[in-house]
Amino acid sequence: MNGEPSLQDRYAPTTRCFGCGPANADGLRIKSFVRGDEVVCEWAPSTRHQAFDGVLNGGIVGTLFDCHCNWTAAYHLMTAGGADTPPCTVTAEYHVVLKRPTPSAGPVTVRARVVEASEDRAVVEGTLEARGRVTATCRGVFVAVKEGHPAFHRW
Repeated sequence: MNGEPSLQDRYAPTTRCFGCGPANADGLRIKSFVRGDEVVCEWAPSTRHQAFDGVLNGGIVGTLFDCHCNWTAAYHLMTAGGADTPPCTVTAEYHVVLKRPTPSAGPVTVRARVVEASEDRAVVEGTLEARGRVTATCRGVFVAVKEGHPAFHRW
């Protein structure tokens, strides 16, 4: 968006995460951008992401939310803590509501914002929009992990 690097490209350019890893040529490679008090991702599905003709697979919807909301939490914890880089965060839990079928033709927009936070965790709420309509929502808890956790400094 506007030539600026995404959070993923800026802070984790070599990660191989299926959803958000810039270094995973087979992944979704989402890009998240800070826009005021929310983080926004525009992403274009292809036919391989469909559940059936014209409709995005629910697992792909979940992956979009998982990665995008995790980056929203990491960015919030970084800025709230005055750090230069985001902490390593993992998904503790998330709940997705599929409100209606998400069309797979054309881009989708994922929006997320932190609604609660402490020093090492953030609760994030998100929406997925297609063709100007919210097709799914999410609420999740994302936790900064410490040295010794398997995900510590993995991205």
